[in-house]
Amino acid sequence: MKILRPYLINSIQLPNRITVAPMCQYSGINGNPTNWHYGHLQQLSLTGAGLLTIESTAVSYDGRITLGDLVLKDKKNEKELKKLINHIKKYSKIPLGIQISHAGRKGSSEIPWIKPNCPLKKKWITYAPSSIKKDIGWPIPKELNFNEIQKIIKDFKNSAIRANRIGFDCLEIHMAHGYLLHQFFSPISNNRKDEYGGNLKKRCRLLIEIAEEVRKVWPKNKILGARVTGQDWLINGSNINDCIYLVNFLKEIGINYVCVSSGGIITKTNLIFKEGYQVHLAKIVKKKTKIITRAGGMISNFDYAEKIIKNNSVDLINVARKFINDPTWLIKMQKKPYIVNQYKRCF
Repeated sequence: MKILRPYLINSIQLPNRITVAPMCQYSGINGNPTNWHYGHLQQLSLTGAGLLTIESTAVSYDGRITLGDLVLKDKKNEKELKKLINHIKKYSKIPLGIQISHAGRKGSSEIPWIKPNCPLKKKWITYAPSSIKKDIGWPIPKELNFNEIQKIIKDFKNSAIRANRIGFDCLEIHMAHGYLLHQFFSPISNNRKDEYGGNLKKRCRLLIEIAEEVRKVWPKNKILGARVTGQDWLINGSNINDCIYLVNFLKEIGINYVCVSSGGIITKTNLIFKEGYQVHLAKIVKKKTKIITRAGGMISNFDYAEKIIKNNSVDLINVARKFINDPTWLIKMQKKPYIVNQYKRCF
């Protein structure tokens, strides 16, 4: 089966084309991983997947979604994440990635299982390209000035440097899901009149500048990717042609792959969730840009995933919930899976 064959990106060989998607756990303390992350990620590292990317990690404390987010900003964050990664590597050979992000106006939010889609009572200042709030009942974010934008670019670069020192094989820049970089990209949230807003080129500027700075410090032998938005699912929102425009720039910079997502710029869009609802967007991006392309979104059927890969619709499949509710599903599909000694007699 094509989906189970090894896949080489630069010098990093993925055992297969199914990757574990980053899943926010909202369980950190002061930006650092806790015992929960050790158990959660160790289990995911033994699923037989081709790549494990840990949850969206903020590049600064004001870039968090919630108080429970992981952060990669300073020496303490770096030290604690290094300990976690070393622990995972004791038991698994899976390549490891990290997704770095800034929440922008979606920050200062309650933990979802406490109060979904609700801002904190004791809020921190959130930032955005324009002073447009996320939703009814949310605070108006502070519009970023030029100097503040430059600091955010440096924050992404700093996190990339630290991620490399920690030993990650893959770095993914989060430009989707309604977070800060998506907020600059989308005309729904960006009505600036300066060099960072207005036409598509200007709305892409921050995303491209961050990609350029990260590319300078991230090793060429490792994997560098970006999560991008294929469609806002809103009238007057960003669309697939906007995504192609951005991805062509990212490819030229040296981004190795893109993971095509959609929606999220506001709480409710016209998106209809169904099996593989983002595959058609990723397929178009792959065809138009020829970059390595990954798709996710309710892909939990193995035969369907194999069909997508076999038809060259995408190159990689991103899976999240399936690995939680059925951790060994992929192992069962492999003829010679990597299984730790302690579990071998179970298979």
